[in-house]
Amino acid sequence: MIPTRDEILAFPKTDLHVHLDGSIRLATMIDLARERSVELPSMDEEELFAKLRLGANFENLVDYLSVFQHTLSVMQDEEALERTAYELAEDNARENVRWLEVRYSPVLHTEQGLALPQVMDAVLRGLRRAERDFAIRCGVIVCGIRNINPETSLRLAETAVAYKNQGVVGFDLAGAEDNFPAKDHREAFYLIRNNNINCTVHAGEAHGPESIHQALHYLSAYRIGHATRLKEDGDLLNFMNDRRIPIEACPTSNVQTRVCSSLRGHPVKFYLDMGLRVTINTDNRLISHTTVTDELYQVAKTFGLNREEVLKLVTNGFKSAFLPFREKRALINQVLTEVGYGGTLIGY
Repeated sequence: MIPTRDEILAFPKTDLHVHLDGSIRLATMIDLARERSVELPSMDEEELFAKLRLGANFENLVDYLSVFQHTLSVMQDEEALERTAYELAEDNARENVRWLEVRYSPVLHTEQGLALPQVMDAVLRGLRRAERDFAIRCGVIVCGIRNINPETSLRLAETAVAYKNQGVVGFDLAGAEDNFPAKDHREAFYLIRNNNINCTVHAGEAHGPESIHQALHYLSAYRIGHATRLKEDGDLLNFMNDRRIPIEACPTSNVQTRVCSSLRGHPVKFYLDMGLRVTINTDNRLISHTTVTDELYQVAKTFGLNREEVLKLVTNGFKSAFLPFREKRALINQVLTEVGYGGTLIGY
């Protein structure tokens, strides 16, 4: 039987792939814009929702990413960054997300003069404050950007290394995928791996499986963001499966960027059946107008997943978290106890 949305809401969950600048509350965006005299397409919440096409389908990934110019316009000072980080953690805690990995690129928040450490500290203050107020734990993933330049990615990797023991749990490569190969950013990822920091890469979203190949074999990614086109290369799929390399699936986002024609056409069920360690995430809570609960429920409803299959996706999230092994094991055991499961759901 397909679990209800309320049942899924009650499950302890993770979100391993969520962008801070794509997940600001719409009301907060308007509030910050008024305070900072920033011009938005509208100052009316309903009208702004429509003008930004939130929750709608876009022409492609680049069109989808165009909305970030508006969210970033109000996230250029420490107060705004701390507030949006806190509220993102609060929103996740309200739907019983226990482990949240917030990713963003600090360099995109320096347009008004903030230094990278000021950006990092503000976000971390917001997340730490939320951890004190709510039953949630948070980590930060610093993003290099494909379509800026490799030198900036290296600078961001150096920032991630400096904050390794202060809340940063990983490093990512995000941004427009076509014509911006991952292999150009090898130096940044060498620095990350050489400092024993986890790394993930957006790959196989707007480009084919060769993009995933580069992420794995040039950057040595430990997780792959999206990987919707992995299904096109069975050998690479088996390579990831055999090595238990997790997929950070973001189904709604993939439909909205036209990577998938519909949710029914998303490969998440195929990956799950093949035994891949697939996780379910939001990508951008504001732009995709979604939550972790909604993502899991829509996947369950679309593919007819039963309670055990949904819990498999949930535990995959905890198993794939950028956390020390003993902490992950304790979290998974706690989750299984809470949901009343006494079988061998965890698997390998």
